[in-house]
Amino acid sequence: MYVAGIDIGSSTTKILVLNQRDTVAARITETMPDTSEKAESILAEAISGCSLVPKDISYVVATGYGRVNVPFANRTVTEIACHAKGVHFAFPGARTVLDMGGQDCKAIRVDDNGNHQSFIMNDKCAAGTGRFFEVIARTIGIPLSEFGPLSLEAKAPLRISSVCTVFARSEVVRALRKGVPKADIAAGVCEATVDRVVTLLKRVGIEPELVISGGIGRNTGVVQRIEARLGMPARVPPEPQLMGALGAALFAREAVASKCTK
Repeated sequence: MYVAGIDIGSSTTKILVLNQRDTVAARITETMPDTSEKAESILAEAISGCSLVPKDISYVVATGYGRVNVPFANRTVTEIACHAKGVHFAFPGARTVLDMGGQDCKAIRVDDNGNHQSFIMNDKCAAGTGRFFEVIARTIGIPLSEFGPLSLEAKAPLRISSVCTVFARSEVVRALRKGVPKADIAAGVCEATVDRVVTLLKRVGIEPELVISGGIGRNTGVVQRIEARLGMPARVPPEPQLMGALGAALFAREAVASKCTK
């Protein structure tokens, strides 16, 4: 039995394939405008390395921003439910999830069984999300992968006052012209992001364990600042971007198991 979870986000598409026990394939790729036409080929690419073809997949659950654009999906499930289930599978003790994606951030409360109890999403523009970090990284001329480590070298973090990506970028440009070090700018962006996500977490209620999913979970500058601000550790999966696809695949596996017991 093979099942798949497909998480189509605003920036990246994630695919994860499970059998009855293990993950057999996973792939992260850029989200394309013609997702409905490309989804099956992306799945085929993901499973080609394990000698499978799309018809070998018995059940597919789609989630994320573009979940309705997967024509061969057997079911769609919200990203809130999928991140809760995926994170709970990876960390059974998880009770609070911070999903930091390409264009939004979500704080989610999870129960003992991996079901989401409540959630809050950021109500601003893309500031503080993956897209925001991409814009600022390009503006200051560094690879996105270096953003977090560079921010930890700061001596006087720049204060970013705007909650809008466009205006925040303007602040960064002015700072560069004044000779503000890139490390201080990176630190300021990380701290501004932490200000926003900590507010979300406090509104939904913070209970250990805290797990961070989504692409920004790979940003050490943000993760370490969240831990320092909250005074508690944050768990980060080895590949935080796959948690939604994992949750979707788990929903698919449950659906197949339910059919088999009827």
